[in-house]
Amino acid sequence: MVRDQRDTYESYQKDAFDNPPAGPMGVHRGNTPWWTRLVPYLVVLIVAALAGLLVWGFYSQELQKVFVDKDQNTSQTDTSSKKKKDADEKEDDSQKEESKKGDTEKDDTKADDSAMEQQPSPQPTQQVNKQTTIRIVNATRINGYGAKKQAVLQQAGYSSVTATNPSGQLPKASVVWYQNENDKATAQDVANALGITAVEQQNGTAQPIVAVLLN
Repeated sequence: MVRDQRDTYESYQKDAFDNPPAGPMGVHRGNTPWWTRLVPYLVVLIVAALAGLLVWGFYSQELQKVFVDKDQNTSQTDTSSKKKKDADEKEDDSQKEESKKGDTEKDDTKADDSAMEQQPSPQPTQQVNKQTTIRIVNATRINGYGAKKQAVLQQAGYSSVTATNPSGQLPKASVVWYQNENDKATAQDVANALGITAVEQQNGTAQPIVAVLLN
């Protein structure tokens, strides 16, 4: 008896092709969601709405108002910024001027202080002493001329005045001598009262002030 041997699926050894993955494979297409079919219509509606808004804005001038308002806001912002910048610059310039003015005043004050320090202190004003002893030397050949000038000084307020004749060397012209620097103002006053222009300091005189009268 011949054995009936037929090739069947079970008679072959299984490999990787005998366990295919689940689901569609190859040229099979999966199921698409329902909402993807609406995407083209939505795009068309959005584009149409935008186009309608643009047309409406153009003819109604609303779109122009938007740009005009934007330009105005930009212009106002620029103007405000410029004004603020100008104000800041003016404030800086003002502060600089005040600083320079303050420095100048300080320099002037220092210069004045320095000038005052360098200036010599004023000498005390000499006073005329009407109590000073005064001698009048009559070197003229006119009798009583010394007594006449003595009376002039007494009328001027001098209380200690004497008139004498010359006893030593005489100067070439009328002169008023004084011993110390403190008597200079008094000697000048005596010379003015007697009409004498020459006033000299002379050491070794008999009295603090001596008036020599010559022709």
